[in-house]
Amino acid sequence: MKKKKITIALDGYSSTGKSTMAKWLARRVGYAYVDTGAMYRAVTLFCMENGLIDGDKVDEEALRGRLGDIRITFCPNDEGRSETYLNGRNVETEIRGMEVSGKVSIIAAIGFVRADMVRQQQAMGRNKGIVMDGRDIGTVVFPDAEMKVFVTASAQVRAQRRYDELRAKGDTSTTLEQVLENVTERDRLDTTRQESPLRQAPDAVVLDNSQMTIDEQNEWLLKLFEERTTTKPKK
Repeated sequence: MKKKKITIALDGYSSTGKSTMAKWLARRVGYAYVDTGAMYRAVTLFCMENGLIDGDKVDEEALRGRLGDIRITFCPNDEGRSETYLNGRNVETEIRGMEVSGKVSIIAAIGFVRADMVRQQQAMGRNKGIVMDGRDIGTVVFPDAEMKVFVTASAQVRAQRRYDELRAKGDTSTTLEQVLENVTERDRLDTTRQESPLRQAPDAVVLDNSQMTIDEQNEWLLKLFEERTTTKPKK
């Protein structure tokens, strides 16, 4: 049986561990990995640092004029893990903080921002052999992806995971209640926005990992990958 190269799209709610599982799968099968959420977070950080966002208000005219100034790249660190660079600067830690988390859904809802990000993402995956996670990968970016997974988990479980992650990174000021509020609000914004709202593609396989271990999750993903990439010989 032959293995064919495919496009893998992982969509789902925030803090479901999409990026972690996508990175693992990409390394396991030798595919490229793109964290689209990090791209929107990098744009959000750029807006915050350049006075383009005030509260919930974005200076869209100014942002449109400066999109060409935003260069997002991914480079491996010493451990081989992909990290996000904004105009040549490593911003991996900064874009994961609560301040950016509280604004990213606002930036991601802007039509011309999404159009520019989608264009870049489609160019990255033109030759297949790629794992990409986000909110609209299987519905907008790669509607013809051979493997689509929609990842979900309860808001409480997701908030606890995010809280534990922040604590591990040294954030001792953010409370679990604040994280849960952020997760819930991001769900609302992501599913109700006009531009490419979060929704399950009709041909996506649902993965509810609320009660799954990481090993169980990875085993599930690998099994699905094997099913989608194995070409049975013609009789």
